[in-house]
Amino acid sequence: MPDTVALIIWLIAGITGGSAAGELLKGDYNLGPGNIVAGGIGGIVGAQILELVIPAWRGLDVGPILAQVTAAAIGGAVLTVVTGAVRARRRLRR
Repeated sequence: MPDTVALIIWLIAGITGGSAAGELLKGDYNLGPGNIVAGGIGGIVGAQILELVIPAWRGLDVGPILAQVTAAAIGGAVLTVVTGAVRARRRLRR
């Protein structure tokens, strides 16, 4: 279980990544306020996966924090894009 500081860092990085992805993919893929939610969830999941795959990047040192922020931002962006694509695909089927 991550400590509170790491969780806050992951949320901020994930929200930033999700919001950036939403801005880049305006139109059918944009989730509006959902970019923040998807980004936050993706940030936490992305950083957790990074820590599971590479245990040396745990902790609150400069190197691990940079790796966790990068993983959280990428995770937030990926989840936002995937959620937007699924939502757009569902709209097309109706």
